[in-house]
Amino acid sequence: MYVAGPLGFTESGRQYHETVVLPALRSAGFEPLDPWDIDDRLRAVLELPQGSPARATDLPAVNREIGRRNAELIQRAAGVLAFLDGPDVDSGTAAEIGYAAALARPIVGIRTDTRVSGDNEATAVNLQVEWFVVESGGSLTRDLGEAVAKLHALLSPRVHIDRQ
Repeated sequence: MYVAGPLGFTESGRQYHETVVLPALRSAGFEPLDPWDIDDRLRAVLELPQGSPARATDLPAVNREIGRRNAELIQRAAGVLAFLDGPDVDSGTAAEIGYAAALARPIVGIRTDTRVSGDNEATAVNLQVEWFVVESGGSLTRDLGEAVAKLHALLSPRVHIDRQ
């Protein structure tokens, strides 16, 4: 299960991601495909001070490698759990949702944010993002447990079919 979202950008988000989200997916029988789980070599470049010559030299290649790796993880994924909190859906998350939808991966979006962010009163988030989520066979929810259960329900028939 690919986990899309901006949780890795903040310390509190990383803690929630690592101690709540990933364990919830594992408990449901999913193998999390985690874009935030990068190797030490890549992390070392990302942690270099801004403006340093080594960062300036190495960062373009690191960015491409991370982008390629995330695309490969989405290709391997049976589905996507997408975190949609914020005043607007994170642009990277929106791109991952579009890519997953193009690959016919079911997507369940979770939005716990109480702020209004949809394009109009009939959408919870950006209408195109919401369309990709729903068109994939997925849905939006406000609860992590419900999101994981929906993914399990969406993917159970596929697992059965794949075994035949």
